[in-house]
Amino acid sequence: MYGLTRGTVTLLAAGAAGFLIWLATQIDDGTTGGYWAVYGIVAAAGLTMALSQLLGGWTKWGWPRLSANVLLIAFVPTLIAAGWVVVGHQPNPNWFRNHVLNWSDDIGILGLVRDLAEYAAVLSFGIGLVFGFSFDTSGPKIAREPAEPRREPAKTPARETTAAEGNDGGTVERDRTPEPAQRN
Repeated sequence: MYGLTRGTVTLLAAGAAGFLIWLATQIDDGTTGGYWAVYGIVAAAGLTMALSQLLGGWTKWGWPRLSANVLLIAFVPTLIAAGWVVVGHQPNPNWFRNHVLNWSDDIGILGLVRDLAEYAAVLSFGIGLVFGFSFDTSGPKIAREPAEPRREPAKTPARETTAAEGNDGGTVERDRTPEPAQRN
């Protein structure tokens, strides 16, 4: 059942991602708004593929949660590097695009940014995919058998100290353990 569920959900997600990519081709990316709509939808296709693995039971059948380590160590650098290229590839000049291209020239990577611009769709898909990988499941709570009740250590008989007893006026301990019943 596990393999069938994961395979089925992955197939459905691939179909949904394919639909999203087709939908992105129907939008004119010649304007800045259209450009961001296209690459946002392509990123959503990548996110769909990653989330299919959670929904398909790939990771422990538990509740989804955000993994801060994956988000900070993997997603943030991916967003910066791939997002840099996607921002630099916008069709119309604006403050963001101009600064990215100028800064890229200043640090000597403008040629790389321009070369990768042809693959902005792949980079957008990767941004969505890596963001989806930032989610994991905690796994189901394991029901544990109740522990054996704790045994209290054997109690010693109660002892009482009285000042009335004793030959030097001090205190003497007297055993208050009940005596066994005597038979007649």
